Amino acid sequence: MKKIRSDRLKEAVFIYCAIYTLTTIITGIGCLISGINKQPSGSWPDIMRALIVFIGLAAYLLSKYLPIKNVILQALIVYVPTMAFAIFTVWLSQYIEPLAENAYRDAFLNYTDLFILASVTVAIVKRYENKEKFQA
Repeated sequence: MKKIRSDRLKEAVFIYCAIYTLTTIITGIGCLISGINKQPSGSWPDIMRALIVFIGLAAYLLSKYLPIKNVILQALIVYVPTMAFAIFTVWLSQYIEPLAENAYRDAFLNYTDLFILASVTVAIVKRYENKEKFQA
C-alpha cells in the first residue's frame, strides 16, 4: 500500500514539475518574442500558473485513480469541483490585478478543453492497461 502511494506521489510530482516548467518556458519565450523583459505584475503570474497547473493535475489524478466504473459519472465528479476551483482562482485573482472582460468565459473554455483532452488521455491509458491485464 505504501509503495502504491509512493508511486502515485512520484507520478504527481513529476507531472506537476514537467507541466509547470513547460508552461513557464513557453510563457517566457512568448514574452521575450513580444519584447517584454520583465513582468510588470511581479511573481503573481507565476503563482497563478502554479495554481492552475495544480488544478489540472488534481483533475488528471482524480480521473486516473477514482474507482468509479461509470465514465460519465466519474467525469462529472471530477469536473465539477475542479472547474469550481478554477473559477474561484480566477475570482480571487481580481484582487491582485483587474480581470479581463471575458476572464470567466475564457477560464471556462480553456479549462473545459484541457479537461476533455485529459479525460481522453486517461481513457486511452486505462483501456491500454486493461488490454495488458487481460493478455497477461
